[in-house]
Amino acid sequence: MTEPLTQSPAEPAADHEPEPPAHPHRTGAAALRGVPRRVLRRVRRRLRTLPPWSPLVAGVLAGGLLGAGYGLATTPQYSATSYVVAVPTDKSDPAAALGFAQAYGRVATQLAVLGDAQMWAHVPVATLEESVRTATSPDAPMVSVTATSADPEQAADMANAVARALTGHADAAADDTHVELRQFARATEPTAASSASTAVTGLVGASAGGLLGGLALLVRPRGAARERERDRTPASVPGPASAADVRTQL
Repeated sequence: MTEPLTQSPAEPAADHEPEPPAHPHRTGAAALRGVPRRVLRRVRRRLRTLPPWSPLVAGVLAGGLLGAGYGLATTPQYSATSYVVAVPTDKSDPAAALGFAQAYGRVATQLAVLGDAQMWAHVPVATLEESVRTATSPDAPMVSVTATSADPEQAADMANAVARALTGHADAAADDTHVELRQFARATEPTAASSASTAVTGLVGASAGGLLGGLALLVRPRGAARERERDRTPASVPGPASAADVRTQL
């Protein structure tokens, strides 16, 4: 006898999940790469619509803002000047006094003089080296000592201290040089800053920015102007074909 054939129940088909894309990140990367291009295109279109003198205006405004910001950020500086004059003795002449005035003008900023001046100025020697400058005249036996500081009173004290120390050194050698140094005018406390004001720095910045903007106009590529003119020119539309042309084409 033949046994009845029994069919095993069919196994349920396995649920096939949709396979993820092989490289899911490529689509996002491509989209991200397209974003800057679209942004650049929009920026270029907007730049083309700007008037040709826009770089000049932008340079003036940017330079003025930067210059004014610099003037506001920097500390005002004050300058005070003291004068000493070389006087010849009975054993010398004015020409010798003029020559020694030139020499004392160079010696005034040396360490020997500044070391004595720090006792009256109440500042370190390094501060005197950075803040004190001297000048002489080729026509008069006079030495000017100028000190610069953020404090007006300190500027006057430093100038007077250096002039006092220089006079002391000259008097110590007067027997040999036959020339004396005498104080001609003391330095007074300045009432106005010697550094540039915010308005001046703003004007200087605006001038520099305008100059750069003008140079940008000169070196500007001509392609942008040509594209702007081409966009303004209307496209030519072909006229209607005549009947004779239509017959020849047929």
